[in-house]
Amino acid sequence: MDAPLLSVRALTKHFKPSAFSRGPVVRALEDVSFDVPRGSVVGLVGESGSGKTTIGRSILRLVEPTSGEVRFNGTDLTKLSAAALRRQRRFMQYIFQDPFASLSPRMTIGQILTEGLEIQGGLSREERRDRAHRALAAVELPADAFNRYAHEFSGGQRQRIGIARALALEPQLIVADEPVSALDVSIQAQIVNLLRDLQQRLGLTMLFISHDLAVVEYICDTVIVLYLGRIMEIAPSAELYARPRHPYTRALLSAIPSPVPGSKRQRQLLTGDIPSPANPPSGCVFRTRCPYAIDACATAVPPLEAVGPGHLKACIRDDLHP
Repeated sequence: MDAPLLSVRALTKHFKPSAFSRGPVVRALEDVSFDVPRGSVVGLVGESGSGKTTIGRSILRLVEPTSGEVRFNGTDLTKLSAAALRRQRRFMQYIFQDPFASLSPRMTIGQILTEGLEIQGGLSREERRDRAHRALAAVELPADAFNRYAHEFSGGQRQRIGIARALALEPQLIVADEPVSALDVSIQAQIVNLLRDLQQRLGLTMLFISHDLAVVEYICDTVIVLYLGRIMEIAPSAELYARPRHPYTRALLSAIPSPVPGSKRQRQLLTGDIPSPANPPSGCVFRTRCPYAIDACATAVPPLEAVGPGHLKACIRDDLHP
């Protein structure tokens, strides 16, 4: 079996209070481990505050991990110098959630698309321009977009520009952070279909971050379920949606609207609020909202253990099979 393109081990991120604050440490991520096979799409799902974006940004060291390993093509990115990391980043690109805030209003689209190529070096001006035009064509935008500005485009078109910016460097890995959540529903399907087509056509590897489980089911091969900075469940997409093994996953899936008109899913409502990552519960972090919690859940952090081929869950209860 080929080695995964991306391998994350025991990734932890704590945000410490500033020198002017006496607040507690925020435990955004705790002991997160997973692999992203080459050519696959792996989804990260969970409620707001679960740590999805922090994982994506920690992988590219847009925020510095507190501890753990992030191996890309066998190289631990957490150990690289700034110069070495910059050379690796041409192979890893980020698609941001907000297509309005992520594009400079003072730069033409051509300047936005060629900026990363210029920083990386090694290409002439004509070669950079050619790469940018190929990226625009790949996301189905006209060539004259090259000389225009971001404010001249709609939200969906701006997100296409953000995708083109990532593609221009011909990366191996793309981290797509909620790439459709800021768009109108009518545009979301177009962007998701575009990403799926590009991934298959170019053989890209993608980490797809989303709270929309219907979109994740459509585009992802494997799904990772996060809650309060910890992994609750990992499984192939078809397996997870058919046979979820963790109570939190079941609650999330029960909220997806049924595709059959007139039918309703049996909702599994969660009680209470999500605890603060500055003061997470002891033991299993989900226990304060779990309808199946027992006394033992408060004392030990459940390990992520295999329950089937490629299927892992972090729950001490073995009697909750669907």
